[in-house]
Order: sequence, then C-alpha cells, then structure tokens
Amino acid sequence: MYTALQKIHKEKDAEPTEFEESVAQALFDLENTNGDIKSDLKDLYINSAVQVDVSGGKKAIVIHVPYRLRKAFRKIHSRLVRELEKKFSGKEVVVIATRRIVRPPKKGSAVQRPRTRTLTSVHEAVLEDVVYPAEIVGKRIRYRLDGSKIMKVFLDPKARNDTENKLETFSGVYRKLSGKDVVFEFPTTEA
Repeated sequence: MYTALQKIHKEKDAEPTEFEESVAQALFDLENTNGDIKSDLKDLYINSAVQVDVSGGKKAIVIHVPYRLRKAFRKIHSRLVRELEKKFSGKEVVVIATRRIVRPPKKGSAVQRPRTRTLTSVHEAVLEDVVYPAEIVGKRIRYRLDGSKIMKVFLDPKARNDTENKLETFSGVYRKLSGKDVVFEFPTTEA
C-alpha cells in the first residue's frame, strides 16, 4: 500500500514525528491531486521537517531533503513551496538539502576531509538553499565595537518581487540552523 509514510525517510529508521507526518501527508496529497507536479513529485521524499519560530510570532517550516534529490526539488521549488504554503496557511516554507559536517582530521592522520564537509562550506551552502530561488550577489561582515558580528547578504534584485516579504523568515531560519546573525538586503543602485 502506497501511503504518505513513503514520502519521508528518516536516518537509522527513526520514527517520524507527528509534524513530519503531516508534511509528508501534504506532499502525498499534492502528488495525488496536483497534475502539473505529479510526475516530478513521484520519486521525491524528505528526511525531516521542523517548525521554526521567526520574529513577530510568525512560524516557518524547514523541510530537509536528501542531498541527492536537491536538483529535482529545485526544478519544482516555486510551485511546491506555493502549494505547501497554501496547505499550511500562515507559515512560510523553506526547502534545504541535508548536508553533513565532518570534524577536522586528527594531527598525524592521513585521512583528508572533503572541502564540502567543512563547517564553513556547509553554512555557505545552507545560506544558498535558504534564499533559493533568489541568488546571492554579495556579502559583507560587519564587526561591531562590542565584538559581535553581523553578516549582510545582498540578493539579486530580479527576485525582489518573490522574496521581499520573506527576508525576515530567511534570517530567522538561518539563525536557527547556523547560529549566525544575518541581514538580507537588496543592493541599492547609485544613479
């Protein structure tokens, strides 16, 4: 029997939470009812789903997808997010690929760790996933006098219409995932 539980595969055969089951059910329903993304959703599944509190009392849903299926999810990203936001009214949806961070090798070890598994690389990739379909065109890190730092990320102005109302959600989700403060902006053009 094909059910919504086919839409979620957790690591080490862990049981999905009630919220994860509701997200998997929503994906299953979309596959069965929505004709234009049915064929694309057929082989796709998620690893986990988490509800994140964003400032202003808003909530966001962070859906972790397998790294191998990242490109397939990106093909239908805008349609999928739009449909899921309809199902979970009042909550914004962010789709992120599951990546693994590996510790630095011990001194004297001959084992090399791949560059993509470093903390910095994974955080950069998560930042790209959070703002997708917008592209990052620039970054600045501002160090304050008290020692704290804040990163300003400039997004492509072409995506302003789609992402302008989600900037607060992006920074809340990224802060929850990486622990870094980020401010998203669109670059101002000098006339």
